[in-house]
Amino acid sequence: MRILVTGATGTVGSNVIEQLTALDADVQIRALTRNAEAALPEGVEIAVGDLASHDTLADAFKDVDAVHFINFAGDQNAPLPDPAGLVALAEAAGVRRATVLGGIAAGPLEQALAASAIESTWLHPVEFMSNTLMWWAAPIKADGVIREPFGDRVSAMVHPADIGAVAAKVLLEGGYDNETLVITGPEAVPIKEKVAILSAAVGRDIEFVELTTDEAREKWAGEGMNEHVIAFLIEALGNTPVEGRTVADTVERVTGRPARRFAEWADEFAAAFK
Repeated sequence: MRILVTGATGTVGSNVIEQLTALDADVQIRALTRNAEAALPEGVEIAVGDLASHDTLADAFKDVDAVHFINFAGDQNAPLPDPAGLVALAEAAGVRRATVLGGIAAGPLEQALAASAIESTWLHPVEFMSNTLMWWAAPIKADGVIREPFGDRVSAMVHPADIGAVAAKVLLEGGYDNETLVITGPEAVPIKEKVAILSAAVGRDIEFVELTTDEAREKWAGEGMNEHVIAFLIEALGNTPVEGRTVADTVERVTGRPARRFAEWADEFAAAFK
């Protein structure tokens, strides 16, 4: 079986590749990337192309049985210019199965796949545990203090490896045609508990200072964030959707093993915070 992974060098795509290999050592993996020199695991075939440029995709789709799609183009999460045309290319090439990494709402790519003959499954992960690296590593290393709003926020955050594991299982075995799989961790963790768990993993106390929304806006603006991003964060963190704070059994149901806890992730990446 040959599987094409788009977004192959991203957080989820790299975990899809890793989990595919763990499940089936004989699976043939092709990675779609715009960078011919991309660092990928040994044995992974590179297909240089761009989901936004269909004339670059003929070789990528050739002899492919299944595709893991991302539903955006480029580094800035731009919309795909012609999702229906993209699906038509995949269908014409003989692709039989697909997973789509997306948000809660079905977009044009999901709609085009649903109207096709390709067996398709929608993957909707909640907050990534790995976002903790992006947001917290620098301030923890600098002064051991996290300054954020919404101290009572709760998140059912998920380990990216579990997203990859669900995708890999579906791509290899199918069985979830036209189903939406919300992917969460095994617990809904309050932000203050998250700080305590990370403190234990790192081996030193980390302080949490709760900001007002105005203080958070000022802090983020000072860090160079634009108004659109700040507004998104205030809404996402202050009004986390039910799906983002409710534990789903998807990982265990699909893969047959429990989802990884935040404490496991924290132990795995503790060195990045020291």
